[in-house]
Amino acid sequence: MDIIDDLQWRGAINQQTDAEGLKKEVNEKKFGLYAGIDPTGDSMHVGHLIPFMILKRFQLAGFKPVILIGGATGSIGDPSGKKAERKLQSMEQVKYNEERLTNQMKKLFGEDGKFQIVNNYDWTSQFSLLDFLRDYGKRFNVNTMLNKEIVSSRLETGISYTEFTYQILQAMDFEHLYKNNDVELQIGGADQWGNITGGIELIHKTQGADAKAFGLTIPLMLKADGTKFGKTEGGAVWLDPEKTTPYEFYQFWINTDDRDVIKYLKYFTFLDKEEIEDLEDKVKNEPWKREAQRRLSEEVTEFVHGKDAVVEAQNITEALFSGNVQDLTTAEVETGFKNMPSVEVSANKKNIVEWLADDTEIEPSRRQAREDVKNGAIRINGEKVDDVDADIDPSQSFDGKFVVVRRGKKKYYLARIK
Repeated sequence: MDIIDDLQWRGAINQQTDAEGLKKEVNEKKFGLYAGIDPTGDSMHVGHLIPFMILKRFQLAGFKPVILIGGATGSIGDPSGKKAERKLQSMEQVKYNEERLTNQMKKLFGEDGKFQIVNNYDWTSQFSLLDFLRDYGKRFNVNTMLNKEIVSSRLETGISYTEFTYQILQAMDFEHLYKNNDVELQIGGADQWGNITGGIELIHKTQGADAKAFGLTIPLMLKADGTKFGKTEGGAVWLDPEKTTPYEFYQFWINTDDRDVIKYLKYFTFLDKEEIEDLEDKVKNEPWKREAQRRLSEEVTEFVHGKDAVVEAQNITEALFSGNVQDLTTAEVETGFKNMPSVEVSANKKNIVEWLADDTEIEPSRRQAREDVKNGAIRINGEKVDDVDADIDPSQSFDGKFVVVRRGKKKYYLARIK
């Protein structure tokens, strides 16, 4: 099947401006296509991945993806879905965000030159106000702009002229890329439909009614329970490993609900139809094995962070499940125990009962500490300690940085050496 058929099977198409024309075009030439992101933050989160996964699929099918970093549009803000005006960022912050997002895109799309990264500030900044009004403002009907959902949703609370012009700037982007980068297709979220169609209308006005320009949007992603995809109790799941560690990233995917896992495999992996359907059968017939979740976690984590990150995440997961934390590296301990209860202690050797009750307060009293040690409920760095006269030497474990304590079957604590 062609790329459009594949996207339809994956449930990844919401709307198309000319479905028949686009399907014909993809079978006749390998044209350029683009998706954009504004540098309103210094990292993408998993929700941002969806349109770029579509772009990646086109890349793998031989098409020419263009990634647009919105240095211009990001400096004024997209009104989409917002009840109030965005707070304008400094140009220094915008520039910093651009660099961070560019680096993330290079990791996703490779360094082999089979894609382009462009910044709309490069051409938008060349226009004077009079150029903008004469060459572009004249081509946009205010009544039509007001009827766009992206604007109409804000009319009651109010919208500034700055954000009102966003749709013109995005249309200019599509026209520029059409003329200069062989781009015929724009991909975006469902909320970008009005902006995308505005770009196509502009191309038809400036390049002729027969100009081949298409738009495709992706469905709004919701979890089976109706909540927004990509959010956890800790907030967004970021692609930046400093914001969301690869282990946390891996865990996000492996904890996917059975009702969502096949949908996510279709959206976020490059596994073929046969393999995904095989995994779907396993979800139905052997759900306790969670094989689909494991494949999902492996595939997406490797795509975003690389194979080494998958291995590290699996090592941490296995160690926490089995209790064999002694097999972890110091870096893996720091990552895996990032959000677990922690306490600072000195590097001095001390009796285990006193250390548990007085130094770390993991135990509420020395009496309880002695009881738990005698009952074999305490493990230090993966090793059971059942002698109340034993000593703890924090300097001897994990490069003298950490001591990992397990109390009972599941309660972990991390002692950080001062």
